[in-house]
Amino acid sequence: MTPQYLPVNGTSLFADVRGPEHLPPLIVLHGGPGLDHHEFADYLDPLTNTVRLVLLDMRAQGESDRDAPENTWTLSQMADDVGGVARALDAARYAVFGHSYGAFVALQQAVAEPGAASASVVCCGVPSSRFLDDIPAKLAAFEPLHLRQQVEASWASEASVQTEADFARIMAEQMPWHFANPEDPRIAEYTRRSAGRYAPDVLRKFSAAGYGGIEVEASLGRVTAPMLVLAGRHDRTCPPEASRVTAAGVPGAQLHVFEESGHMPFVEQPAEFLDLVRGFLRSALG
Repeated sequence: MTPQYLPVNGTSLFADVRGPEHLPPLIVLHGGPGLDHHEFADYLDPLTNTVRLVLLDMRAQGESDRDAPENTWTLSQMADDVGGVARALDAARYAVFGHSYGAFVALQQAVAEPGAASASVVCCGVPSSRFLDDIPAKLAAFEPLHLRQQVEASWASEASVQTEADFARIMAEQMPWHFANPEDPRIAEYTRRSAGRYAPDVLRKFSAAGYGGIEVEASLGRVTAPMLVLAGRHDRTCPPEASRVTAAGVPGAQLHVFEESGHMPFVEQPAEFLDLVRGFLRSALG
């Protein structure tokens, strides 16, 4: 693991770089907003036989510069930062992987800068905020009942979170929602392994503003590079229907739905996940 601070678009972004230098970089974008690269722990490390992982802390998050101006905390700016990271790495060719909010960023970049990345993997994202509209109804029907109040409270707390400790508590209380089985015995281990440095101010801003307000559904046809779209059959946040719309709109995109996963397929079905992503990257990057 090699920590690097990269000068990107007027700020400094932290990256944990893993894997051989001769391999093409895969810029990895975390969820949240407000999480950091620890979201992935070491779950993606087996991909280092194919790519050099660049686990990024996005603007004003994790170990990146926390003084980046608040008016630059936007989906479009974070998408633009992806190309800036590639330039800072002097990478002529690179791929992008984004999960959850990171998938929003990866998709935004693929639409805004067609062909800038040689390939993109969009995991558990949406092409339009309309796909998030029914989250309150899903929360109201969430089972098991004894976890419903806990998960509802965690979502409600996002708009007022103040401290990193509070953010960590929200993540722990909300995690059952993100697994197909809300009582999955792997949840506790994942929560422990993925603990990082949280950015409550970023989460607070985005949770009150539609989590970036992604709206690229009508522009998906602009994407020119290969794209793999991944979804969990039981994802309550970013439903598989959103991924089907993305894949249908992006020319030549591949779609895969993990039948036993919710929002966390790299934890819930890791072997299938790694095989699929590795095969796609090898094909797309040559």
